[in-house]
This record gives sequence, structure tokens and C-alpha cells, in this order.
Amino acid sequence: MLRTLPKYGRYRSHPLSGEFAALARLASGLGALAPPEVGIGDDAAVVSAPEGWLLLAADAVVAGVHADLALSGLDDLGWKAVAVNVSDIAAMGGCPAHLLVTVCGPPDTDLDALYRGIGEAAETWGCPVVGGDLANAPVLVVSVAITGSLAGPPILRSGARAGDGIWVTGPLGLAAAGLRVLKELGKGATGAAADAHRRPRPSVPAGLAARVAGASAMIDISDGLAADLGHLADASRVGLDLDVLPVGPGATQQDAITGGEDYLLAFTAADGDAVLAAFAGLCPPVRIGTCLPDPSVRRILGRPFPDVGGWEHSWA
Repeated sequence: MLRTLPKYGRYRSHPLSGEFAALARLASGLGALAPPEVGIGDDAAVVSAPEGWLLLAADAVVAGVHADLALSGLDDLGWKAVAVNVSDIAAMGGCPAHLLVTVCGPPDTDLDALYRGIGEAAETWGCPVVGGDLANAPVLVVSVAITGSLAGPPILRSGARAGDGIWVTGPLGLAAAGLRVLKELGKGATGAAADAHRRPRPSVPAGLAARVAGASAMIDISDGLAADLGHLADASRVGLDLDVLPVGPGATQQDAITGGEDYLLAFTAADGDAVLAAFAGLCPPVRIGTCLPDPSVRRILGRPFPDVGGWEHSWA
């Protein structure tokens, strides 16, 4: 995810280190779920429930890391805390259901403003806040846990196959461009790019349409297109050849490739006609490339994927 203060993390360089290596190490000591349940390693966990499958995810936003409160409001931080979790549910082809919200922060935090944004986002995506916690802390942290429902099997990162088309659900790089606009013009800046950074809008209908289209794998674009498609390719053991790059207005190619925080969906599917039919009435997705049989090949616009790109927190 695109951060505002680099001291809290770094843009990652292959091979993976830091956050992703730490997650893999920790996951190895926590045990694994028995298939068909899905645990650590996808956008959300999938566990059995009396009436089918239940999606579970959690994410946190931290003032000064995920949002600079000199550039966006507390209500925007609350909105983003919900939106990033909704995006994880959408990436599994599911629908968000309920939220648990825990806020840790200084005692003078304007909770009314923060929860106004949380409430607006919860209403937008139809997932009410049903509980949580409040605690004092030196830095404001909003942690959200979300549940979601599935109408069929989940769409995992690991199902892509050679020959599948690679699709994205909108133009890339707007959030990164928006951060640049806000830094230049200040908190009062308006426009699509500034809005994309302050209040991302993941699309649950797009995830459901990808399911109808027979999507073989899917991931949300939070850490940057190159990084997130890299996760999908690793899980599916395929290569990537991207020959189209839809760049949002005011964004650069670099923003689109590594910027992050767009919270669009990237998915793979074998039948392009089925994809376009499933998205009738929605913003049509763009086919940006093809999955390759050789997992070592990753090209974008005829060049190798960048060695450095995407966001990663720093951990030992």
C-alpha cells in the first residue's frame, strides 16, 4: 500500500524480505487449515459455517502510515479502514456482512469525526458495525475485522492457468496521483485523484461479476499492480505478460505499476466473452495481458517487472 511516511516501511525489492517474509515465517508456526478451508495467504480466510462458507479478514490503518492527517480528515481515515477490508472480501468474490472496529489512540482523538467516516463506509457497503473496542495509545490505529458471505466457492489467488487473460477493473495509479495532488495543493484539493487517495471505493459488484465470468484467480490491488500480480503469479505458479496498462487521469505509468492503494481488482479468466457479458451494466474491465506457462517470466509492456516496487512494512 502506498504510504505517506517512508520511515515506517520501504518499497520492496525482490527477493521478498521484511513484511512478507515475516508473515510467511509466522504462518508456518501457526498451523494450516484443512482443505477446502483457506487460511493465511489469500485476501481473506475461508472457513466452514452452518449455511456454507464464511469469509474472515482484518486490516488496520495507522495515522502517519496509511494516511497523513495533514492531507485528509479523520473521517477519511475511518472510511479507509472499512474500505480496505471490503476490498479483501470483494477479492474473494464475496459480499461484506459485519464489522468489528477497534480504535486505539490519544485521548483527544475526535471519535465523532472518525466514526462518521466509519459509519458512512459501513452504510455504503451494507456491513454494519456490530462491536469492537476503544483503548488509549500514543498513535491512532483503527483496526477492522470483517465477515463476508459467499455464493459458491471462493476465488483464490492460486487458480490462474497458462493462457488465461489478465484483467483489471479500472484505471490504475489514481491513488498515487491523488497523494501527489494533496501534497501540492493541500487538504482542500478536490478531484478524482484526491478522492481516490482519501476515500477509495472497492467494487463488490465487480468481484461478483468476476465470479459469474468464471474468474480463475483474483486479488485486490493494494500494494501496487506489479507486487499484487506477483503474489497471484507466485500462488498460481504462472508467468505474466502484460501488454496494456490503463493509467488513470493525472497518473504516471510508474504510479500505475507500483503506486498501490487503488483497491481495484485484478483477476484471471479463460473466456474473454464471458467476462464482458458478466460485466454488462458495470464499468467494463480491461484485459491487460496473459498468463504464461513459465513462472520465471514476468513482463510489462515488453520489459521485465520492476525489481523494486510495491509497498512493504519493515520487520526483522
